[in-house]
Amino acid sequence: MTDMQDHWEHIYTAKAPDQVSWFRPHLETSLSLIEQAAQGDRSLSVLDAGAGASTLVDDLLARGYRNVHVLDISAAALNIARQRMGERATAVQWIHADITEASLPAHSVDIWHDRAVFHFLTRPEQRAAYIRNVASTVRPGGHVILSTFGPEGPTRCSGLEIVRYSADALHAEFGARFQLVESAVENHHTPFGTTQQFLYCYCRLQLPAQ
Repeated sequence: MTDMQDHWEHIYTAKAPDQVSWFRPHLETSLSLIEQAAQGDRSLSVLDAGAGASTLVDDLLARGYRNVHVLDISAAALNIARQRMGERATAVQWIHADITEASLPAHSVDIWHDRAVFHFLTRPEQRAAYIRNVASTVRPGGHVILSTFGPEGPTRCSGLEIVRYSADALHAEFGARFQLVESAVENHHTPFGTTQQFLYCYCRLQLPAQ
């Protein structure tokens, strides 16, 4: 087990799902952007990368999405979500992996969603590996929805350093193939009564240059 895996296993073993700062009962902004990307097509493949024990998967199934994949570095987080969902969990593909190292089928995902993972990648090689995975896994013409701490967000989270982003800075990390459709900031109210600024960027993956 790597140090990062050990860190997140400890977090999800030691704390209740609603006692981490990023918890929301429902990820309303994420759901809205996924709905915008899907344009009513519930058969599209949706990957929630670094999902933790998020309820996004519950809400996607409730809205009729039939091809949902949940990936996280923590087996404990995935087990929490599976147990919460009961029999509905069999409708989901669960992937226990580090997103910077995971080997995912090429062009297998229509909508890639990540809320609060990318900002933990503080080393350039980590970010490059992540972006390579996105570019190879998302089908050309597919959608990428990414949320990080914004310019006024925290500088640390869960005891770890993070990287804060503006929309321009986040888009620059990914490059021109990722066409920025829209961006927004959201003030997230934590379970502890504090406020964190999140940035959301929604991009469309363009066809490779000929």
